[in-house]
Amino acid sequence: MLPQATGWTLLRWTLVLSTFVAAPASAQGTDRIWGRVHTTEGEVHSGFIRWDETAASWADILEARKELPEENYFAWLEAHDRERATRTIELRGYRITWDEVDPDFPMEVLSRVRFGHLDSLVVLDGDHAEVTLRSGRRLRLEPRGGSRGNSSPDVHVEVPRETEVEVEWDELERVVFSTPPPTAYPAARRLHGTAEDGNGNRVAGYLAWDLDEILESDVLNGRETRRPNERRIRFEEIRSLTRTGRGTRVELSAGGTLELDGANDVARGNRGLRIADPRLGVVVMPWEHLKAVRFHEAGDTVGGGGGTNGGIRGTFGERSGFDGGRLLAGTVVTHEGEELQGRLRWDADEAGSWDILNGEAEGIEYEIEFSFVRRIEPGDEDGATVTLADGRRLELAGPRDVSSDNKGVMVATGENSGAPGGSPIWRLIPWDDIREVRFDPGSAAPDSSEGP
Repeated sequence: MLPQATGWTLLRWTLVLSTFVAAPASAQGTDRIWGRVHTTEGEVHSGFIRWDETAASWADILEARKELPEENYFAWLEAHDRERATRTIELRGYRITWDEVDPDFPMEVLSRVRFGHLDSLVVLDGDHAEVTLRSGRRLRLEPRGGSRGNSSPDVHVEVPRETEVEVEWDELERVVFSTPPPTAYPAARRLHGTAEDGNGNRVAGYLAWDLDEILESDVLNGRETRRPNERRIRFEEIRSLTRTGRGTRVELSAGGTLELDGANDVARGNRGLRIADPRLGVVVMPWEHLKAVRFHEAGDTVGGGGGTNGGIRGTFGERSGFDGGRLLAGTVVTHEGEELQGRLRWDADEAGSWDILNGEAEGIEYEIEFSFVRRIEPGDEDGATVTLADGRRLELAGPRDVSSDNKGVMVATGENSGAPGGSPIWRLIPWDDIREVRFDPGSAAPDSSEGP
């Protein structure tokens, strides 16, 4: 499903470079992740954190997996009029019977939360960790590392005026996140700029070239097209990158251009560009849809009035702009006209404003923080129209979140749903029965209980 012309026009974000101040927040490193990293050997390292090579700013995402509560599964079974699946085998005269999860309802799902919302992360057993959000809420997650999220992450700590320390996952005890001290400056700034796709649509934010080059000290590799010279260029030396027929045109900050190919950084092997926008979430442009990217400083402040701006407060990209999120709440309207109001769980698993809505439009992947979502209207066949806090409308399709594979929306109804310490009474509305879902801007009050 392609975006409507009017909605897509609203996505044509423009950037006026002259509005940036001379000394933006990123120059001081306040948009960089900072924390105290405790190891199992009792060592403590305080500094700027690069999480498994792929994240270094508060707007970046912690990739993880999580297990769903059994109550979500039982509500789904009841809504779809299914019985709990069982299996039985006989072994040496004994009959063994056990429950088996319906394959249409996976009990383990992807979970993403932006680093700005994190207060601490404590390693539990093996791959699992307890993540405490700045709101006080605790989540049990299985953090994943690598650009494809298929391994346990490592943590790199840049201690000011000292060498960088790498802490492997099995050496990690806990991480306590905080705002960088005013006297701390990173050795390299987080890459930031504006990306443009083949249709002229622009997205600005913190960049990850080929999904893993994220700092100005990182290196772009390639071979000159017209001569057999291998080149290694630090990103701080690059003004812009433009995809060409067989490679990439590199515009240098000092002047001049280079035509490069012959390496995945600058040719078809490139995995694309990830853009982390503090005011939206994350956008991924695959290589075949990317036209160009121009590097520049982040803006000093979030535009558009004071106070909360779609869930982001304060200075652009700083930790002060993330509050840890709240539980989702709103109204589900069915095709029969019934309206159900209460706490929400989208796709039977996304329960907080820190959670991420996934979708795709014209080959561009969107990972939108729910704090920016105000309305979702499923399409007649598949896909959904998503209205954001700033009025933009996205016609999204693709992943389970906005397709007929969606497990439905759970609504906490009944007298106990809002009582302190009470157990919510959940009702699940199947995807095909949903006309629209309206999300409350403030959502439900935060708490410190575990799980979604």
